[in-house]
Amino acid sequence: MTPQPTLSDFPKVRCPFIRQTFKVDRDSWRKHGSALCLRAPEVYLAVNRVNPGYEWVFEDPETIAVEKLDGTNVKIKTEGGRLVAVQNRLNVIDPLQVIKGNTFIIEGIFHAIGKGYVKIDGEQAGEVLGPKLQGNPYKLDQHEWYPFDKAITDLAYRSFLEHARTFDNWSTWFESGLHSRFFTKRASKFGSTEKVFAEGVIFYNLKRRAQGQSWMAKLRRDMFEWYYSDKIEIDGYTREGREGPEDQDGFD
Repeated sequence: MTPQPTLSDFPKVRCPFIRQTFKVDRDSWRKHGSALCLRAPEVYLAVNRVNPGYEWVFEDPETIAVEKLDGTNVKIKTEGGRLVAVQNRLNVIDPLQVIKGNTFIIEGIFHAIGKGYVKIDGEQAGEVLGPKLQGNPYKLDQHEWYPFDKAITDLAYRSFLEHARTFDNWSTWFESGLHSRFFTKRASKFGSTEKVFAEGVIFYNLKRRAQGQSWMAKLRRDMFEWYYSDKIEIDGYTREGREGPEDQDGFD
């Protein structure tokens, strides 16, 4: 019998811009779609319109931008220093299943324990990163679970607070300057100045969280038109988008 989830799933995190669907050229999709992670000949792009309810991302000075880590979401629960629950989204992971299954998740958690990232008691959410995940963009030799609370304190972009919060500014930043803080901090320990692009950012507003309001939003590089347009022709895209509503709940 499959164990039932004991921890809550991760909340749906939406884009602060409206996203719209645009068809792409089928021939170029057949050629490049797999590399661009496009399962169908269409792209889901941000346009220059604020998603209703997310005005706080642009207007509230308490909002911060934190690197969005590119791995897989994992929640854990500890009691008295014992690991009692592990979930990858709603998939329950047995920490004692060491012969088969997603053992890299347990590897990542124990690596994090060695670094002092795991609390003695409580429920924590984070991201497992490493060789078996997303092409290993951080060039890790082993898997590591990185808590989101630590990302908020250690991986925030200070420059975010210094510039106007506009579609064009963020598009330029994401295209040419949004480098991974996680990778850069790690590389600097080895004397390297190499950089890699971050997947995107998570916008957090801890004041709004304390008030029980929406407090998270996300924006990725692959939500912008330029991410695809050098390889795939996009039909009908404009930065202002189309008139009329489009369901936002179906987007990842």
